[in-house]
Amino acid sequence: MVVGRLLLIYVGLLGGLVALWYFCLAGYNRRRGILALRKVEAACSHRARVVDAHWIGASRLQAHLRFAAHWFENAQVTIRLLPRPLPVQWLLSSWHKQRETVTFEADLDHAPGFQLEVFRHHWLSDNDRQMIRSSRNWTVTRSQPVVLTTSNHWRQELPPLVNTLMTSRGHSLLKVRLRPDSPHLAATIDLDALSGEEAAAGFLSVLRELAAGAARTRQ
Repeated sequence: MVVGRLLLIYVGLLGGLVALWYFCLAGYNRRRGILALRKVEAACSHRARVVDAHWIGASRLQAHLRFAAHWFENAQVTIRLLPRPLPVQWLLSSWHKQRETVTFEADLDHAPGFQLEVFRHHWLSDNDRQMIRSSRNWTVTRSQPVVLTTSNHWRQELPPLVNTLMTSRGHSLLKVRLRPDSPHLAATIDLDALSGEEAAAGFLSVLRELAAGAARTRQ
């Protein structure tokens, strides 16, 4: 009987700790997500406003924005946070180095006549770092960005769009997709890159440049 009661007490305490963990970190995620959404809305200034927002689980916030005419149609922002309220999933996401991101999706006035997906990668192995530290004869030179494409034919309208992504503002984007189907434009950025309203405004400016570049390809 005593062992059974102790077991029930331990189970109750464990359940209470898990519930406390969930509610505390779910609240943290909500505050972090709402703050990020406010930065995006502030960057839009008088050009757009959030018309509705809702949570999908405890780690994803989705909001719809309404822009002024000739900006974006059916705009949607998705903020993906680490699954902190769920300890096992949080550990797995940390192991896989999952990032917290903000994804903007929208339709353009004119659908692009091509499909383009761009992923940004940085490569530097641990062995390279160790070799550089252990030798004084190394000269490290920063190279220009390199574009690797799966297309056999490099279309004439693509270089301006890729050049936009290679600018200092566009360089913070993790992924960009342009396609004829809805949503025409999708862009993902690291949440930490939106450190303030100025950074969020730069993100919006790059989106506008990409939209303008896609529109020029239809002319």
